[in-house]
Amino acid sequence: MGKRSKKLIADFFMLMALTTSVSYVVHPSIYELITAVTLNLIATILKIGTRGILNIEYLATSIVADFHLIPALFIHETGDIPEAVSLVWGAVVANVVSIIIMLIEAIIGSLAEEEEEEF
Repeated sequence: MGKRSKKLIADFFMLMALTTSVSYVVHPSIYELITAVTLNLIATILKIGTRGILNIEYLATSIVADFHLIPALFIHETGDIPEAVSLVWGAVVANVVSIIIMLIEAIIGSLAEEEEEEF
């Protein structure tokens, strides 16, 4: 699998994790939370080994989201839905930062390709 296709798949799962987390915040359902946790864990695994200027930060934001989503899953099961929603908000923020980093990486990569074409 090429570098670009691996990054594309990781970015896809990150966007899916973000949108599913937002969906949980709006309508708390255990199924949405399980889906968000699963998608975020897949995105985290796929980010391992990606290369880029901000790859450490990119992976770190995903791990932060995992550390919010996994406890939220257990807290939701205890019945404390407001606390679970609060934790998921933390994951949403981490995933938004991850998307910003993804966009910065794309812009930097595009600029680097343009410079290479000029020479």
